[in-house]
Amino acid sequence: MGNADVRVRGLAARAGGWSARHRWAAVGIWVLFVVLAMGLGSAAGRVEVRDSDQLKGETHTAARIVEEAGIEEPAGETVLVQSRNGDLKATDPAFRAAVTDVVAAVDATGEVTDITTPYETGTISRDGRSALVQFDMRGASDTAGERVEPVLKAVEDVRQEHESLRIEEIGGASMMKTFDDAFGDDFQKAEYSAVPVALGILLIAFGALVAALLPVALAITAIMATTGLMALVSHVQPMSETADSVMLLVGLAVGVDYCLFYLRREREEREAGRDAGTALRIAAATSGRAIIVSGVTVCVAMAGMLFTGLAEFEAMGLASLMVVAVAMVGSVTVLPALLSLLGGRVEKGRLPFLRRRKHNGNGESRFWTAVLKGVLARPVVAVVVATGALLAVAAPAVGMKTQNLTLDQEFGDSLPIVQTYNRVNEAFPGGSDPAEVVVKADDINAPRVRDAIADFRERAIGSGASRGPIQVEVDDARDVAFVYVPLVGGSDLDKAGASLDKLRDEVRPATLGKVDGVQAPITGQVAGSEDFNDQLVGSVVPVFAFVVVFAFLLMLLSFRSLTVAITSIVLNLLSVGAAYGILVAVFQHGWGASLVGAEGVGAIVSWLPLFLFVILFGLSMDYHVFVVSRIREARLRGRTTKDAITHGVVTTAGVVTSAAVIMVAVFSIFGTLSMQSMKQMGVGLAAAVLIDATIIRGVLLPAVMALLGERNWYLPKWLNRLPDLTHDEAPEAVARPRPPVVEGERVGV
Repeated sequence: MGNADVRVRGLAARAGGWSARHRWAAVGIWVLFVVLAMGLGSAAGRVEVRDSDQLKGETHTAARIVEEAGIEEPAGETVLVQSRNGDLKATDPAFRAAVTDVVAAVDATGEVTDITTPYETGTISRDGRSALVQFDMRGASDTAGERVEPVLKAVEDVRQEHESLRIEEIGGASMMKTFDDAFGDDFQKAEYSAVPVALGILLIAFGALVAALLPVALAITAIMATTGLMALVSHVQPMSETADSVMLLVGLAVGVDYCLFYLRREREEREAGRDAGTALRIAAATSGRAIIVSGVTVCVAMAGMLFTGLAEFEAMGLASLMVVAVAMVGSVTVLPALLSLLGGRVEKGRLPFLRRRKHNGNGESRFWTAVLKGVLARPVVAVVVATGALLAVAAPAVGMKTQNLTLDQEFGDSLPIVQTYNRVNEAFPGGSDPAEVVVKADDINAPRVRDAIADFRERAIGSGASRGPIQVEVDDARDVAFVYVPLVGGSDLDKAGASLDKLRDEVRPATLGKVDGVQAPITGQVAGSEDFNDQLVGSVVPVFAFVVVFAFLLMLLSFRSLTVAITSIVLNLLSVGAAYGILVAVFQHGWGASLVGAEGVGAIVSWLPLFLFVILFGLSMDYHVFVVSRIREARLRGRTTKDAITHGVVTTAGVVTSAAVIMVAVFSIFGTLSMQSMKQMGVGLAAAVLIDATIIRGVLLPAVMALLGERNWYLPKWLNRLPDLTHDEAPEAVARPRPPVVEGERVGV
């Protein structure tokens, strides 16, 4: 087919055509959009997610009471004084002298307030060999880590003077500083290294510097614009640092992918003999349309996070949705203009030591041609083997256990402060993370309220939920009291959770619950973990249903095929299931954990399964839409279904492989971070993308489509009333082949 007899149509084709004809205008509009988004975002400022927004339930109620009362809860610190050999007790003069020295040293720094000794509060262990000195940091709690260094040094000086005792500090401020020092650069290094890694892989894929820079440039500008938009949107939906990291990951992945799809198709058409203008129009109408379908589908998947009711998830979902939308728009508007401006110069900067990937003369990968030959020769065997392998990999997911990781699970025991955390919990179960009862009354000093608080303290110990000591702090001016209850179970979240349930379900109703007008929500680390998990579990069904149903509808409308829509969902679920299985095998059971520098921690971090489902379901659609679009295009040009499958898979194999390698490399960087939750996220994402781009798209998809044959294009008559989005497809010959017919029903074209 020559250049003159090709015509293109559809939204993507029109956008690409306008962009190519008005090159400088398109580039100028994009640059203006990025600059305006960043400028307006900077001027508007950014609203961060507040503690009171993080969760619903009692944790949210407690945070709201504190916030409305105008109470600034300081960062609490604790110094553990403990006999090393067990030969000293808290009543011994040497032990008392050490406690006195600690109090004097931290007070002398001028950074602390409200110092209490164990002899005042009774924070002495049952065996009498451990005691706690407690105090608060002056100033705002969120910046206390920046001011705690002198206090840590003072405690260290005292420790050196009392070698027979362990004298170690732990608390919100000291943990903040320790983790910032140890891991603060982790995220930054991962984010900074992601772009060079992507660029390096693109250089290998394209063999030319300019061609490799285009996808990275599009992704970076999309991320920059979205950063500004996030600041604007944060006034409606507060944002967070986690949302920034997820946005960068997703933005880099889809931004590079979309540009890669477009650029590869344009090059392929030029290599097939098209002139530059025709090649660009065909790329706009084919890859451009696939990008729009994929982008909308990914946006829908990301929107699923908005149904969790969790502020952190809502921020991540909205940020991801925006960056995908921006990258999608940029791909079908400014990218054609840049390609038109560059013309043949897109091949500039060719690296002489990189040879072009071997093809069979039609832009088809020889490797994947060989693989497809075997798959299509025995599709039943391919389906059985591939499905069996994926189900076997997914099998461990059946026993998945989720929880918020404890400090030692998250960071291991290599850090001294983690060892201190464990020692405090052994000596004072629950003492390092007590439950906090926030009591709000019209008159906090009313006799009935005071009696109820005293009764609560007594029954909390009597019920076995706590061994004490239970501390009470009263803010008379604001009619609020804080009751700190060390939970039996300590760092064992299952046992501590059972103790918390006793407080909430038995002790509170029998005491504070009997006083009219009193609010007494119970918060704290264990309570926050339980409330988070309860809300997360409650959101699984609506999120799952929303993502799956809307993805199904989009596939149905985009391909006018019930079969394609169903297989899309099933294959994506297989991919996600396999990723879950790998996560459980590595991190819960510890199988092969050392290979990825991880540890089997016995559980998967509670937020990860839902997060992975949404992210992976969206990103998997990238490949699926791109491959199936190419297959359908070949079928509409008159090829048999089997030939169309072969053509579609092998011609997209190179770009899908390149895109997958970039994603796997970027996600793997996060798998190298120190925190177990980030390792789990990185390994889960990388494994899923690798499986999706190879077994799913290279073996299972073509085998299933080969078995279905013409039934791939089946659409029941009663669904013909659905909107027809397939008229946006192109290119087409003037003498277009008659569309396939399945069981007497015309496929929408």
